[in-house]
Amino acid sequence: MSSTATFSPPPMPPEGAASFDSISRTLTEICSTDDDFTCDPPRRFTALVRRLQLLFQEVAAFADLSPPPALTAIRGISADLEASRAPLSAYRSPSRIRILINCDPLCTSLRTLASSISSSLNLLDSLLSPFPDLRKKAADLSVDFQCSDIRLTENEVRVYRTLQKEAEVRSISKAVQSAIIMDVARALGIDPCDHPKLSENIKQLRSDISCGLSSVAERKILMSLEKIFDSWSTETCLATAYLDADFEENAQIPPFKSFICPLTKEVMKDPVVLESSQNYDRFAILKWFERCMEDGRAPTCPMTGQEQVSLELKRNIGLAGTIEEWVNRNIEVQIKAALQYLGEGGLSSEDSAEKVLNSLYRISEEHPESRYRVRNAGIVNLVVQMLKKQSKLMGSRLRWKALMTLHSMARDEESKLIMLKEGITRLAIRSLSETSEKEREFALRILLDFSVEEEFSLNLALEKGALYLLTSIAGNSNQPSLSNLAEDVLNSMEKVEGNIESLSKEGRYQPLLIRLCEGSKDVRMEIVKLLGKMNLTDSGRNYIARKGGRVLVGMLSSNVDGLEPSLRALYNLSSLSDNAAVLVGQGLLPALTAILFTKQLDGSSNLKELAALTMAKIVSNPGHWESSFADNEGHEMHSAFIIHKLVELLDLSSGECRAAVLHVLCGVMTSPKASDSAATHIRSCNGIKTILQFLELSDESCRAHSFRLLSLLSEKMGQVILEEFRSSGKIPFLKERLQSPHSPLPEKADISCILSNLPFSDTEVTNLLGPDLLTWAVTQVKIQSSNSLGKNSKNARNMIDGLLGLLLHYSKNHDPKIISLIQETHFMAIFREQLSNHSNHRVKRLGALGLKYLSESASLSSATRDSEVQPFTGFCAPFVLLCGKPSVIRSQCPFHSVHCADDSSFCLLKANAIKQLIDLMDDDNIEVQLAAVEALLTLISDTGTFEKAVEKLEEFGLFKEAVLLLKGLGPGELQERVVLMVDIFLQKKSLAEQCATNSDLVKALVEALKHGNANTRSYAQDALQNLNQISGIGDRLSR
Repeated sequence: MSSTATFSPPPMPPEGAASFDSISRTLTEICSTDDDFTCDPPRRFTALVRRLQLLFQEVAAFADLSPPPALTAIRGISADLEASRAPLSAYRSPSRIRILINCDPLCTSLRTLASSISSSLNLLDSLLSPFPDLRKKAADLSVDFQCSDIRLTENEVRVYRTLQKEAEVRSISKAVQSAIIMDVARALGIDPCDHPKLSENIKQLRSDISCGLSSVAERKILMSLEKIFDSWSTETCLATAYLDADFEENAQIPPFKSFICPLTKEVMKDPVVLESSQNYDRFAILKWFERCMEDGRAPTCPMTGQEQVSLELKRNIGLAGTIEEWVNRNIEVQIKAALQYLGEGGLSSEDSAEKVLNSLYRISEEHPESRYRVRNAGIVNLVVQMLKKQSKLMGSRLRWKALMTLHSMARDEESKLIMLKEGITRLAIRSLSETSEKEREFALRILLDFSVEEEFSLNLALEKGALYLLTSIAGNSNQPSLSNLAEDVLNSMEKVEGNIESLSKEGRYQPLLIRLCEGSKDVRMEIVKLLGKMNLTDSGRNYIARKGGRVLVGMLSSNVDGLEPSLRALYNLSSLSDNAAVLVGQGLLPALTAILFTKQLDGSSNLKELAALTMAKIVSNPGHWESSFADNEGHEMHSAFIIHKLVELLDLSSGECRAAVLHVLCGVMTSPKASDSAATHIRSCNGIKTILQFLELSDESCRAHSFRLLSLLSEKMGQVILEEFRSSGKIPFLKERLQSPHSPLPEKADISCILSNLPFSDTEVTNLLGPDLLTWAVTQVKIQSSNSLGKNSKNARNMIDGLLGLLLHYSKNHDPKIISLIQETHFMAIFREQLSNHSNHRVKRLGALGLKYLSESASLSSATRDSEVQPFTGFCAPFVLLCGKPSVIRSQCPFHSVHCADDSSFCLLKANAIKQLIDLMDDDNIEVQLAAVEALLTLISDTGTFEKAVEKLEEFGLFKEAVLLLKGLGPGELQERVVLMVDIFLQKKSLAEQCATNSDLVKALVEALKHGNANTRSYAQDALQNLNQISGIGDRLSR
């Protein structure tokens, strides 16, 4: 019977007929395809299927297939044949590599299906008993399906495991890459050296994966194979490694083929022979063996694929000797050529120079035992000289190549000494500032290798800009590799004691702090001495204070020898104002007071001075110290006990220590919280008299602090200070020092503040201070105000404050000579100019007060003028200079009822000061607002000019501003004066009528009536009564 003949099975159930038809179609499709499978498993399976087709043709012709066992067998065979379509289709893939990737599951699938078909055939055994020949054929075929030799070759198994591991995308060496390529090529039946065929197979794999469904593992294996093949196929055979210099090319001896390792393609360094008689470099073959064991496969010879029973690697002594001889000969040639090239200048061609450096680097790295030959030839010196003299002509690539070569040669100690002598340190530091990352990398590597030497490390720290560059690179997180190298260099330098100070200057404080906190007694003492003289940054002072301040404070009480160094260190740290709270919190104040108040102390004067200076730094910054204990008994700095002790110390101390104690008292007096009690305690122990005796000392520091302290005290108790000056007769001395051209500005500023704060009588102002001081003060105000560079300094501001306060004394004086000088020196213009000082509230306040006093003098003179019976051409007899000369027709001042001259120093209207004072009512400082209101009130205090004055001030907008200000005020002096101003304005009936329905004004007045002081309530009541006369709201307010 022909295998292709058409047959019709006997009648059978429909389900059986369908399965039989399926078997027939599947067998026809499988057997009619003329497949030339490249693998053995599909070939074996299809051969069995062809026999199955022939068997079924005979069975269908003779046997009854209707019984249940037959139907079960038919259904099973049908399903198995249908399932075989997928693996057979996969085996038909054009990509042989893809078949290798999946060969194990494909082979297993076919083997499982063959076993299943065998079981189904066994069900037909009893049905075929009437047909012995047919029964024997079925039984034999069942056995063949069951025992089919469908399996992978050993090489396929190994390659499959290797490829599956590649799906993990591991990093592999060149040796392993070569072995994998050899394995894959062998499985494909391709020569490993046939790059085009290998490339074609890999491209076919990509095409298959791109065109259809693929697994993640397949895509990863493809990426890995492409990467391996690209690296392997483009790798230049290192047979030319010793021929890459175009100079002396004819002198090179090319290596024999037997010198080249099949895996690395490089000349072997340690040739070994396997049991397969193949030679490999020891390092390369060991890498391959390790990979085989990682992949769970037996180690093989990459060239032959033979499994290695023994992994013993025998050194090929003969081959090794021949290679060594060849290497030495070529090294000699390379050194000779490099020496000739570098000796002639070395930069005729950058390409040639790079090849020379590459060959020298290779010699140093691959043959470290030959470094001495490079060094003895003088090449190290020549490379350094090339960097030194021709650096600007060299590109960054050539510079980093030179540094890379020197870094490699630096492992030879004598070469390192040559480099140091020739100035490699400076060259490496110079390269740190270049833009090339590679150049900076090898410069850092050189510095790192050299920094282990103490002498080099010390010299490196002293090189200009070295530490700055290193710390900058170490702090640059954008280049982590360079940052780590720079950090390693700095860490190496930190191990050298002599570098601590230099490193600290660049912000590397950790080594210093470790030695301070954890070092031995001697080491700690050295660090403390260093801290006392170091010029630290503010951030450095703060960091050290926080981390090491407690150790320094502890040394004040535990180590007598360390007192002075510790005090100097703490004084250095206290120079930063932010450290005051830190050091106080660490217990510094009790330690300092213990030193200050201890009578018997070696070197006490110097120690007490240091303690006082440090304490002065601390208390000059108001804050934490005000609520902390100053000694171990619980006294605060501004307590009577401490203040009395400090004043007592003034009489017992030498000049420098005395100045320091005065400085402490000045610091305490600058504290808003402590100044009142401190001033009281100073007075109670007769401290003011003690301080006065230091004003005429030759010690400038002591004198300066005395003046400063008296200036601060005069703000709190001016009358007491004045009495002390009167009794001591030192007021003329103050005046003399103030006007002396030899007195420093800070001293003049303090004296002017002292004089401004003392409540002199009019007689004292006229006779003691005198007109000459007035003229001098006016001149100095103009000078200080015009000095744009210096007027913002603290001393200049204090000077202007004091001078203006001093002029206030004169502005209240009614002596004719003083009045004449006031007019001549344009007092009002001076005070008015201060109103526009936006940065200094005190100056604005003093300016407003000066205008107030001058305006009061004008009002007083107006009253005097009105009381005169006879006409007078001037303003009035005592104030003849207040107004200009009479004219035929004179306009009267609405505030003074007389004519005021345009240059009058007593009329706010003529001085154009009214608008500026009104603007000051909106100032953010309440003292300035109050002074402005007081000055403006002087214009409406005269009942004789009331109507005209109110009308004029309405035009300036004063009433509206007063009402706006009143709405937001709470109880206090300012509220009192503003309510008075509103009350005076509301005495004008027409204005009261306009405000009758102003609910905001009424509400503000009611609030003042409820919560203000006695004067405020009285003024508010009067104002509301003025409104009541018009509006009739008084009854409602009273209810």
